[in-house]
Amino acid sequence: MALALLGGGFDCSAAAPDEFDDWYDTEHVPERLRISGFINAVRWIGAENPKISLAIYDLESLAVLQKPEYIAVSPANFSPWAKRMLIDHCTRLCRFNCIQITPGDRVAPDNAQGLLVSAINVAPEADAEFNEWYDTEHLPRLTEIPGVICARRFTSPGAGHKYVATYHLSTPDVCASAAWQAAATTPWTQKLLPHLSDRLRLVLRRYVRTRPLP
Repeated sequence: MALALLGGGFDCSAAAPDEFDDWYDTEHVPERLRISGFINAVRWIGAENPKISLAIYDLESLAVLQKPEYIAVSPANFSPWAKRMLIDHCTRLCRFNCIQITPGDRVAPDNAQGLLVSAINVAPEADAEFNEWYDTEHLPRLTEIPGVICARRFTSPGAGHKYVATYHLSTPDVCASAAWQAAATTPWTQKLLPHLSDRLRLVLRRYVRTRPLP
């Protein structure tokens, strides 16, 4: 069975940074890692704007999100602290509930210091060609760039972005390099651009806690 991905991104500009990190590190992430089927949890922050926060979790499958243990801590049942942080002081940027389609069974590497998340919707008439382009040209070209540690594709069966890609990088600067631009810009890419919508691109660096846990 293909692995899955849960992701949640926020603009936390209105939240007190220390409290936001304490909540994430002592309540939110531990709650999820106690649930069977959650493989890992990694927090990321914007490479240029540290008020952008993203957490991604590799899952054994999307069925994990139907477990009573997850439902008990899901948005519908957030704790008062979670509601104050996410609902009162943060703006949601994205939420991903996705199935990994390429390679299908890859867990996020532990050594990446940068992450690019790309999410998109595709016009129905271009869907087949988009997937052919991504699998035979786009992803292979980006994977070969120095500094790209892992590249994965996902698809969402529900609302929101239909396609999500994650690129784990040695540093966030990799996806701003000349090599990246050359690999990502081709005639086939240009042909597909008019058929793409709701594009989301997040360039992030790995979050590192600098204070002792409370």
